[in-house]
Amino acid sequence: MSEQLEQDTFEVEPDEEDQPQDEPELDPEVAARRAAALAHVRKFGDPVLRTRARPVERFDDALRAEVARMGELMNDAMGVGLAATQVGVLHRLLVYRVQQQAAVVALINPEIEWSGKEEETAEEGCLSLPAVLVDVERKLHIRVRALDERGEEIVVEASGLEARVIQHEIDHLDGVLILDRTSREQRKEAMRALREAQQAA
Repeated sequence: MSEQLEQDTFEVEPDEEDQPQDEPELDPEVAARRAAALAHVRKFGDPVLRTRARPVERFDDALRAEVARMGELMNDAMGVGLAATQVGVLHRLLVYRVQQQAAVVALINPEIEWSGKEEETAEEGCLSLPAVLVDVERKLHIRVRALDERGEEIVVEASGLEARVIQHEIDHLDGVLILDRTSREQRKEAMRALREAQQAA
């Protein structure tokens, strides 16, 4: 898949969330599952989204159940990534899947150990910020060291969309939102969109 296609895929996901005219095209059962999943995702203004998550120390059945639940929520919400803080859990845990047919990947206690010099700006949305799309500059290539749900070390070398999604979710684990990584003008516009969305709800 080309990088441009990857960007388009990333942008389509939030667009579907943010533009009500797309909703009638969803199967009613899919739409209901999506609404139920989004109800579990913490929204802008919730203090947990500004809290730095703590390292995971226990790799047990409860953690594996948490990973499975987050994967299901992300899929039902039609997202490409989800951090534990977005569901109110202060664990350094994220899940993502950038291709529809791919398996969900869990990264626990992730650390970016290398990033290339090349950067790219693209539009990002967030399940925790309904109605918001902003331009965010990210590293195009990264290498991440983490643990899987069994506590085994994994290394992910990611580029393009995958690298962008991982960086976005690690930001969540540090209490950082896309609003913090965009221009002042876009941030002001985003805050206006958020207020309008809250008033309409």
